[in-house]
Amino acid sequence: MEHMIHLVIGGALVTAGAVVGTPLRFFVARVIGERIGETFPWGTLVVNVTGCFLMGLAAAYAKKHGLSGQSEFWLLFATGFLGSYTTVSSFALQTLALARDGEQRFALGNIALSVGLCLGAVALGFAAGAS
Repeated sequence: MEHMIHLVIGGALVTAGAVVGTPLRFFVARVIGERIGETFPWGTLVVNVTGCFLMGLAAAYAKKHGLSGQSEFWLLFATGFLGSYTTVSSFALQTLALARDGEQRFALGNIALSVGLCLGAVALGFAAGAS
């Protein structure tokens, strides 16, 4: 019975985080796309890089405080909020669309920028959170 209670509470925390992360992803990607243009998926890139930075901060915080992947903090923020805020599936679809449209340079640029900047952002976030 106690296991079931923890499962329900965990699910509620993940859901609460997602309720915030999903609309924020929509808002940030839309605003960036409208301001910069949508020839290149800048909105998705900004969302993924900022999400990776926040994930680095969250990982550093969790490590510093001895929190597991089942902690309330992690379920709410990392799994719920960041899991719904970041858009790797959108990244993949938009990259494929660029390639299919004959924009191989943009497709490769999106891959390089997304992977490089997201890895850098996670490292930067972790370093900032660990200090």
